[in-house]
Amino acid sequence: MQVKICGITSVEQGCAIAQLGATALGYICVKKSPRYITPQNITPIVTAVSDEWPEVQHFGVFANDSLFSILDVVKAARLTAVQLHGDETPAICHLLRDAFKESGLPKVKLVKALRIQSAEDLEMARSYEPYVDSLLLDAYHPEQLGGTGKTLDWRSLQKFSPGRPWFLAGGLTPANVQTALAQISPNGIDLSSGVERSPGDKDLEKVRELFEQIKPLVS
Repeated sequence: MQVKICGITSVEQGCAIAQLGATALGYICVKKSPRYITPQNITPIVTAVSDEWPEVQHFGVFANDSLFSILDVVKAARLTAVQLHGDETPAICHLLRDAFKESGLPKVKLVKALRIQSAEDLEMARSYEPYVDSLLLDAYHPEQLGGTGKTLDWRSLQKFSPGRPWFLAGGLTPANVQTALAQISPNGIDLSSGVERSPGDKDLEKVRELFEQIKPLVS
């Protein structure tokens, strides 16, 4: 199972979290987010982590950004995946996939995050499958795009079986992750606020506890 820790803002914490076992690190490229990090500050984290843990993936999280801006950040920061967390349509995802290829970035993965509020939102997720590598389900919030600490109704996801791998996000913590994973079987989990002291400042003890909790499931 993939374990992505999102909202990384420092080299020290990125390396420590990779060492603890994260398979992916996420960087918030949305300027209005309290976890925002510039491409210039992402690059040294990616470099340091890649030197020691080359298998770790590096996700840039974007929301309603232009294709050109996304491509610029991907190249500057050496990202290996793009997560779209806004109102991007399947058509936009298709265009971005084509842009990756045309820009010499065919190996960059594309993930579409969806904020789930109803069964209709789950059904809509299927429309993205032809154009993305993975889906990510997050909790709905009327004002915030992510990192809200709100959980999804996990029981409502028990029959969710898309044609792409998917990540579960939304309010996961070391205290509730076993409960969530006892009910559903995502291909990966994504945590941010659940392992933080404050936005962008990870609590390494909570990250360590997370891996202790999920150890039987990922070993």
